[in-house]
Amino acid sequence: MPALRDRWRDESVRSVWLRPSDWYHPAVDALAEALLTGGPAADGVPEVQAAALDLGHARGYDGVGIGETLDDLACLFRMLGATEPPLVVVRALCDGWADAQAGVATSGSALDPESGLPTRQYLGIRLAETYRDAALPTQRTRTAAGTGHHLVLVDVAAGDVDAFTRAARSAAVGAALTTTYGDGHPMATLGGGVFAVLARADEDAWRPLEELQREIARRCERLELRSATRQPVRVWIEPLPATHEQALRTLERAARP
Repeated sequence: MPALRDRWRDESVRSVWLRPSDWYHPAVDALAEALLTGGPAADGVPEVQAAALDLGHARGYDGVGIGETLDDLACLFRMLGATEPPLVVVRALCDGWADAQAGVATSGSALDPESGLPTRQYLGIRLAETYRDAALPTQRTRTAAGTGHHLVLVDVAAGDVDAFTRAARSAAVGAALTTTYGDGHPMATLGGGVFAVLARADEDAWRPLEELQREIARRCERLELRSATRQPVRVWIEPLPATHEQALRTLERAARP
């Protein structure tokens, strides 16, 4: 078991894990041991699903994003010679992660448990800061002039999907947004498969959009979510309107109930 755990860690840290110092958790050992003792059909063993649930909960509680959590699980199954983790194990992992995030949310966090991204309310606060910072010292009117920002809106919805598929799709998009834009770009889920990023308006504004579309497509394909995802994913730039209040209405219009 230690050999599998070490190979799993090395692969994860090399390819997907952001902070090597916080990778290990006792739930790692439990999942590795359950898979090794369960045999070829280990994914159907209750102990494996329970261990995956516990690992997902640990990752969610520690603040690890769902995309990073899923990528880490995929590393484990590659070490076992599998192309992808079995769906039942992925579901257990996501359920545990979502339970942990829901607990954080009820205690005041502004994170969406499915995507791992902040909520629309958080983005509204960051928009207010953007308009405030753009206002001239002698001018109290908060306008979009000089903000140097725009909204990037993403719509991935394609018809009705079940709750698990929706959560997996949101996780894939959240991870893709974080990978493409990284730190310094406030982003949020707006609900119903719509997401937003407050991005800096510069000469390379369109290149990240193409990268984002490819990253979303790659992650959704890997999780077999293509049928539940708009083809192609709709990504566009929305200029900031004149005032913060109008920007909030823009987010409301983009969001689905």
